[in-house]
Amino acid sequence: MKAINLITLVLVIIGGINWGLVGFAQFDLVAAIFGGQDALLARVVYALVGLSALWQIVPLLKAGDTGEVRAQARR
Repeated sequence: MKAINLITLVLVIIGGINWGLVGFAQFDLVAAIFGGQDALLARVVYALVGLSALWQIVPLLKAGDTGEVRAQARR
């Protein structure tokens, strides 16, 4: 289970960096690497990033249940 959390976290970070580049520089790195937004590989990466973001909701909810989120907020 830990490996999938790490993989999905890396994909979410990649997605965040890509969105940052789109917002600040109007440059879509994923599209540039894989041949445009409509290219199959680019769409696969976009889909994996989206699924990874959904997957990362699980550790977030677990952290909230154990009080980790509240403990961090008190600092």
